[in-house]
This record gives sequence, C-alpha cells and structure tokens, in this order.
Amino acid sequence: MRLLDRYLLRELLIPFGYCLFGFLIFWISSDVFSQLSDFQKKYQLTFKEILEYYLIRLPEMMVTVLPVAFLLALLYALTNHARHNELTAIRAAGVSMMRIAMPYLAMGLLLSLLVFAINELWAPQSLDAADEILARHQVNRTTNTQRQWESKLGFDNIPKRRTWLIEKYNLETGEMIRPYVVWALPDGTKHAILAERAEYINSVWTFTNVHVFVYSAEAGSIPEQSQQPSIAMPVFTETPEQIKSEIKINKLNSFKDVRKAQLSIREILEYKRLHPGASSTNTMLDTKLHGRLAAPWTCLVVVLIALPFGAASGRRNVAVGVASSIVICFVYFVLLQLALALGTGGYVLPWVAAWTPNAFFAFVGLALTWRAR
Repeated sequence: MRLLDRYLLRELLIPFGYCLFGFLIFWISSDVFSQLSDFQKKYQLTFKEILEYYLIRLPEMMVTVLPVAFLLALLYALTNHARHNELTAIRAAGVSMMRIAMPYLAMGLLLSLLVFAINELWAPQSLDAADEILARHQVNRTTNTQRQWESKLGFDNIPKRRTWLIEKYNLETGEMIRPYVVWALPDGTKHAILAERAEYINSVWTFTNVHVFVYSAEAGSIPEQSQQPSIAMPVFTETPEQIKSEIKINKLNSFKDVRKAQLSIREILEYKRLHPGASSTNTMLDTKLHGRLAAPWTCLVVVLIALPFGAASGRRNVAVGVASSIVICFVYFVLLQLALALGTGGYVLPWVAAWTPNAFFAFVGLALTWRAR
C-alpha cells in the first residue's frame, strides 16, 4: 500500500469511528427514550435486560448506520483535505481523481461485504431474539406459551408433491400436534399419515401414534389403513427452519410488512424453490430479494457521491459536509422507499425497484466526478 493510500485511510478511519459510534449512541438513545416507559411498565425489563436487548438488535442497526456514518466521514475527510489544498497538491503531482478514490473504494467494498454478511447471518435472527427478551416478564404466562404455537398451519412442498396440514406447531422446538402429511408417488399412488404428534429428532421427522393411509392410482378406491406407534420419515426433507420461514413469509401482506421483515437471501430462495407458482407472493419476495442484494452496495455508491461533493476546491467550512450528507441521505431514503413500494405493489419490475436508487446515485456521482476531474 502506498504512503498516500495509508494517509488517506488514516484521515478517513478516525472520523468514521467517531461517526459510527455517535450515530449508534444517538439511535439507541432516541429509541430508549421513546420506549423507556414500556420497558419498565409493560415488559418489566431490568437494566441488564435492556442492555442485552440493544446488543441483540445491534446488527439490525448497523445495516442502516454504516452507510450513513461512512458518507459523513467521507465528506468530512474530503472537505478537510480540500480546505487545506491537499487534494490540489496531490492532483498537481499527476494523481488522478479516480486514483485518489481507490482507498475509499476499497473501504466501501469491505463495508459492503460486511453489511451483506450482517444481513445474511445475524439480522434475520436479531428481531426474534429481541422479541423473546421483551416477553420474559409478561404477567400472563399462558399467553407467553401460546405465542410459541402457530395454529392451523399449512405447508406445501410443490417439487416433492407433499402437503403438510398441522393443527399446532411450536415455533421454538418444531414440535407438531396432529400433523397430517399427504404426498404422491410417481406410480400414481398417494400416501398419507395422520399422527398424534411429531418431533424433529436428529434431523429426521419422527411421528407418534400414527395412522397410515395408502391410496391406489384408481379413482374412488378405498385406502389401505394401518396403525403404528411410531414412524421415522427420513424421506421428509422439510426442516423446522423452512416451516418457520414459511410462517413469516405468509404473513407478508403489505409493503410495511415486507419492509420490516428480516428475511435472509437463503430463506427467500428456499421459499421460491418450494413455491414456484406463488406469483403475488413472489412479486413481494423478488423485491425483497433484490433489495437484500442491492443494500450492501450502498457503501460503494457512497464513495461515488462523496467524491464530487467533498473534493470540490475551495476553503469551505466542514459543516458543509455534514449538511450535504443529511440532504443526500434524505433524498436516497425517499427514493429507496418509493422504489420498493412500487416494486412490492407490482408497478415496476422488482429488480428495477431495488437497484434504481443505487444506479441513480452512482450515475450522478460518476457524472459529477467526471466533470470535476
């Protein structure tokens, strides 16, 4: 790494650390003040549990805060360089604007990969874990127990031609009450099992007190029936995670639900594989999927936007960088929410809705950088 790159990164990382820490403190503090009464009266949380709650929600916050903090730090660093005519001296030495941007682009790429990892590995689980903390001290214990159970659940595995109907399903343990599973074989026969309970043990569904039905390929035939105390079905490839994802996805009925849903790319692709014909749901999921793919690259787009705004010549006040970042974030947020709403409603293609904000700001940033070179 050249001396120039190390210098530019050092001057960037210090304000970036301050901005990231400051935004997180501001975000958490404002949220604490707005919910403090509920924490004390409704949820009866202790100070330790409130701290645990926000530590668990930290990945979700980082996804939003990282690009904003990076933009503000970039504008601050570039404006500071411009005020002291450092960028003018660097460019006079024959270094192009794009070469100056290389360490910033490398930093943006690293942050993009970090945001992608957070979205995939930690953010989808953080919301459920935070809700569990809020429910620890509810007065009505029966209500808390009931929250773990989902009633009247249906689950289809279209590629395997298998349908599950479950009277009650435990979201925490994967236990089933009175599951009914029916599936068709290539020879035209149809099999079904009705059990008293089912559990996922050692990656295999095990049914207890089971009634087995075998239907021949002939229409109107009487099924053969048998009863067994227990059956293990390793051929059932459905997992509790898939069923839980199905429950979350089936509750997505509006743009607000889609925006708040914490779904990983893996969960969305798995649902689409199991339900290739669900067009209305797939429209929302496609928008969510492309939104998940596009969100991390905001950190790279930030560099393209910050370069022309922050590196403009002149002895400007550093407050200009702060004001610019606020305006840019506001415009980006409004455009993003508008585009995702149009994509979720089916008015534009999902990939167009998700990638338009990044593409627009990247194009504007490149055009302004080209003019300022």
